[in-house]
Amino acid sequence: MPDPHRRVILLTGPSGSGKSHLAAEAGLPALRLDDFYKEAGDPTLPRLPGDLGVDWDAPSSWNAAAAVTAIEELCRTGRTDTPVYDLGLSAVTGREVLDLGAARIFVAEGIFAAEIAAACATRGLLADAICLHRGAVRTFRRRLLRDLREGRKAPHVLVRRGWRLMRAEPAVVARQTDLGAYACDKREALERIAAAKSAVGVEG
Repeated sequence: MPDPHRRVILLTGPSGSGKSHLAAEAGLPALRLDDFYKEAGDPTLPRLPGDLGVDWDAPSSWNAAAAVTAIEELCRTGRTDTPVYDLGLSAVTGREVLDLGAARIFVAEGIFAAEIAAACATRGLLADAICLHRGAVRTFRRRLLRDLREGRKAPHVLVRRGWRLMRAEPAVVARQTDLGAYACDKREALERIAAAKSAVGVEG
């Protein structure tokens, strides 16, 4: 059974909404759920219509079971071995250990985090599930600048993907809230994280 004093805050939201920055600002250990993407060539990867390639924004492009296993191990033992995923290569390029130390609460952030909210709650691991939402146009700009800077894909692919995601954002947020995440802006998200920390006896 997991340590009853160790819990996870799932942090989700549209791609580019600022989840990684918020996780860092929260001052808690963070598990990068985007490192659990499937690798290129996996026959179970979903495809976009019209032979446009892999749909990396579909939940089935991600290994939810492996993510839950890592979270459960962190809650039970305080450490886990995680993949290091290169989004540009669509491949795992290494492994690293995440050690919580004395922390009794941590963040697991990624665009598919809400997909495992029910599984984490059933296992007694969930402190909160938050969907960071800042508006589709603002998120489009943040996402495109980030993806171009990091060279995640070819520029024309990033623009096309960004436009598609901007149009789909209301539905994405609706799905995440239906799955149990609470949609809010950065200020309220930090307030909820502070409340979750307080609930397990963590100051600040």
